[in-house]
Amino acid sequence: MAEGAFGLLLDRAAQDLLFREARTVDVFTGEPVGDDLVRAVYDLVRYGPTSMNQQPLRIVLLRSAEARANAVRWMSGPGRARTAAAPLTALLAADLCFHERLPELFPGRPDAARLFEDPRVREESARFNAALQIAYLILGVRAAGLAAAPTMGFDPGGLDKEFFGDGRHTTLAVLNLGRPAPGTPPPRLPRLEFDDAVTVI
Repeated sequence: MAEGAFGLLLDRAAQDLLFREARTVDVFTGEPVGDDLVRAVYDLVRYGPTSMNQQPLRIVLLRSAEARANAVRWMSGPGRARTAAAPLTALLAADLCFHERLPELFPGRPDAARLFEDPRVREESARFNAALQIAYLILGVRAAGLAAAPTMGFDPGGLDKEFFGDGRHTTLAVLNLGRPAPGTPPPRLPRLEFDDAVTVI
């Protein structure tokens, strides 16, 4: 089958890197993940679309042993050990006051911030759009040849208090990342077929 068949412009190798061969791994090598590489990933994925260009995702990189330990104590289950051992851990949070930047980020609609005066509306939008950005970030990490392991077993209130404490951020995910350790990757879990997930009407 020719590269780019069925309208896909990415070559087969890029498709495999981002999707088919990528895995969520539990064990990484000890190779560090530098800020320059993380910056390159962010500079790519920041172009992913969000509603009204909100960009509510905020990322905290846990570099110091103290910061890592403070995060681990709010983790639960297997995520504790995995987070403690990962080369780099990032806290992924939604900025609940993203609307303050809308005059800058969405200049075509000067009154856009007024649409989010209701805190409940604002939080729902911040969470949804930050979740979109987390998905872009995972693909960007894969594009850099790294593996990303999002972890949900944590106390968000504890992490919010520990690392933010301002009431304007809420932690959505903890992301461990690094180069996967050598060995057989975990088996691919089943995926729904097109006809199982898509309805044409």
